[in-house]
Formats: sequence, structure tokens, C-alpha cells
Amino acid sequence: MEHSQMQRFVKLILTSRVYEAAIETPLEEAPGLSHSLGNRILLKREDLQPVFSFKLRGAYNKIANLPEEQRAAGVIAASAGNHAQGVAFSARQLGIRATIVMPATTPRIKVDAVAAMGADIVLHGDNYSEAADRCAELIEKSGMTFIHPFDDELVIAGQGTVADEILRQSAGRVDAVFVPVGGGGLIGGMAVFLKALRPDVKIIGVEPADSDAMARSLEAGRRVKLDSVGIFADGVAVREVGKQTFDLCRRYVDEIIRVDTDELCSAIKSVYQATRSIVEPAGALALAGLKKYVRREKLSGRTLVAVNSGANMNFDRLRYVAERTLVGEKQEALFAVTIPEEPGALKRFCQDHVEGRNITEFNYRLSGRDAAHIFVGIAIRDEEERHSFGCRLRAAGFENLDLTDNELAKTHVRYMVGGRAPETGREVLYRFWFPERPGALGKFLEAMGATWNISLFHYRTQGGDFGRVLIGLEIPETQETDFQRFLKQLGYRFEQETNNPAYRLFL
Repeated sequence: MEHSQMQRFVKLILTSRVYEAAIETPLEEAPGLSHSLGNRILLKREDLQPVFSFKLRGAYNKIANLPEEQRAAGVIAASAGNHAQGVAFSARQLGIRATIVMPATTPRIKVDAVAAMGADIVLHGDNYSEAADRCAELIEKSGMTFIHPFDDELVIAGQGTVADEILRQSAGRVDAVFVPVGGGGLIGGMAVFLKALRPDVKIIGVEPADSDAMARSLEAGRRVKLDSVGIFADGVAVREVGKQTFDLCRRYVDEIIRVDTDELCSAIKSVYQATRSIVEPAGALALAGLKKYVRREKLSGRTLVAVNSGANMNFDRLRYVAERTLVGEKQEALFAVTIPEEPGALKRFCQDHVEGRNITEFNYRLSGRDAAHIFVGIAIRDEEERHSFGCRLRAAGFENLDLTDNELAKTHVRYMVGGRAPETGREVLYRFWFPERPGALGKFLEAMGATWNISLFHYRTQGGDFGRVLIGLEIPETQETDFQRFLKQLGYRFEQETNNPAYRLFL
């Protein structure tokens, strides 16, 4: 079974029709990265495709192979991202009518890009699931053919042509290939092809830690459906991987690596430094995983390939990326430091422990009569310096807490160090994610209603499809059950932060 499956996919990949629309993208060496990582690093530039993403390959191969009667009825897809553009571009090339169902929260730039390719746009719902439901309704009424973003043999085969190019362009001198993973179409097609021709080459998938459906599925031995997915790397935000793609990954993928948002932002910067191109978060996943793997395994002298899968980046997100990059590169550490509230304490702290360092953040807040808290960011060379800074502070009598990995601190607290009104009642703290579109913030506040008093509020745009809000509310213990019921009915993703030490110290 395994051999016949491998043969079938290799044939489908080698006979794929992708080059009627897609280009053979270059495999470029990154000298700076190679030097810093001690390995030969090659970047497969799928961000240079006509739609700035590999998705064109699979979409075109599927649509080009449709029989004439299905072409006549048109094609349809549900997508807010690169698959939408791949389908629209392919349909235009082949003279076929295309309809794309997108969440109403989709940024205007993406809607306009798909519309410019001649596709009909249907905006529906706040997320992909609601758009997909509407897509299913339209298919039933119209008879259009659904183009799946990943779980289809011809789509998988189209994506697999990336592996064929890598082997030819590298003359086979490759030790490992790192591939971003969402639904699994790209890595599934690449893995089966590479293992058929070069079984010694390691195939390593990379997922965001908060969108790791494939990693969890492989660990469980069955497909696992996530309750929620992260929103930063929206190009791979898939709650459940495909049946076919899971089977291919189970057979042919060596490992899945998880990376966090800071590591992703660092990889975006690394790609920019190497190519002067800005990839989207999902597009930098492979390089983020490669860098993490090299550090973990202490590799040197190997030839490693990372697939730059896409460059459809919202410009507004660059500020957020830049802010998180320093932490991702282990060049910034964040600390909460408690100092005694006495004459000269702040001066002593600054002169003895901060002076001479590059300070990235400094917030001071009095906390009662006896103590004050400082939220400080410092530039560091490595993890060892981060650890030693905290140790030196403790030795000097300054209690401190390392907040470098605290998401609440990085997303909200660093922008809003403040205090608490003495008359504030029982306060609970929550982070919420809500669809980012005109009027969304107002609707969110309206949904909160006037039942409970808002004691703290912070919102800062991050240029994504979802907004992130931090809210403190006064909830009497007698109303806690009603409040929890309200949260479930609200329909927004949320996370409680009441016990987070960054909140306790600074808010």
C-alpha cells in the first residue's frame, strides 16, 4: 500500500500542470544566515510566485484537471488568504468563473486583491468556519466545484512540485528541508516526493505553538481538532488537518517543530536581512523552525532548506513584528523589579544595574508606602546574560521576576503600567480576541453591556484580522456564575489573566 501510494503521488507530481501558471522559483543561498548558524542555509523563494505564495501550484493543478462540465459550472473556495488568490488567478488563466467566500473580517487589501483577479466575492461571517458553511450552501444551489485548500490529491501533487525543484536546484546536496504546516498540503506533497527519491533527507514540519493541529494529531495517532487556533500566522491557522495530508505526514514526515510568536518575528527579520523581502508570518515559519532546530541539535556544516511560503503581509503588522523581534532573537529581556520606596533607591538601581546597558523599556510605578515596581526591558547578548541579570539583582537585594515569556506583559502591560484605584471591588482580568473590522470595538463593548463595571481597558491595533483587548471587570462573587455564562454566550475567544504576576505587579 505504501509503495503504491508513493508511486502514485510521484507520478502526479511529475505530470502536474503547475507551470502553465506558476514559475519555478529560485533556491537562494543566504550567506549571512549561513555564517551565523554555521550551516549552509538555502531559501526556497515561493514568495516570488505571481500571487506571492505557493498556493497557486495546487489550485491551478486541480482546476486545470477538471472535466469540461465542471469547468462550465465554475469553481468556488472559502478562504481569506493565499488559497483565495491562487484559485482566483488560476480560474482567470483558464477562463473559468470563480467565487470566493471570505469572512467579513477579511482586510480590504486581501478582498481587493482577489477581486482584481476577476473572482466574485461573497463576504460572510466572522471567521473561516462561517465562511465555509456559506460556501457549502452555495455549492448545493449552484453546482460549482469546491477547490479544497489542502486535502485533495491534485492540490497536494501541485504543492509537491516544490520538492522536485529543490532536488534539481540543489543537485541533491540537501540534509534537511523545513516546511510550514497548516492543513498539510505542502508538506504532504513534498514529503512523499522527497522520501521516494531521497529517503535520507529529513523532512521537518514547522507549526505555530498555538496552531499545532498536525503535531498534536501525529502525537495522538489520529486527527485532532483544535478548540481554537492562533491568529498571528493566519496562513496556517487550521483547526483540523486533512485526512490525506495526515496520512502522508504520518508516513513520511520525520518531525514537527513548534515555534512561538517571538521566534516567528525574528525569522521574518532574518528573511528580510537575507533577501530584502518581507514575508508573512506563515511564510517565515520554516526558517523559524530551522533556526530552532540548529540550536537544539547543535548542527554545523549541513545543507538546510527553508521554504519561504508566502509574502502576503499586511503592512500594518510590521510595527508589531518589529516590537517582538528582539525577544525572538534573544536580544531583549523583560523584568519586573521591586525596589524599596526610600530616598536614593531608584538612583542606586539605575547606576548599579542599568547604567551602561541599552534600555528598551523603563516604567516606574509606586506601590504603597514601602515599595515600587519597575517594568524594565534590557538588551542582552544571550540567554545566559538574561539569567545572570536577574541573579545579580537578587544578590543586590532587588526582588525581580523575569517576564520575557509572559504574553500578557508583552502584548498589553508594557504599554499601560499604571495602578489600581483603592475603591476597586473584586476585579477579574481577561484577554479577548474579536474580529477586526470597522465598528467591531464598539460592538464588542455593546455586547459587554452595563451589567458589570469595567475597571480596566486596553486595546492596541496589531494589523491582523483580530483585535486583542484586555479588560478588567468588577465581578462580585455572587455573580461569578452569571458572568461565566455570559462569557460562553459572547462567542469570542478569551483567556483569564487574573492570576498573572504581571497584572498583580503593575495593574
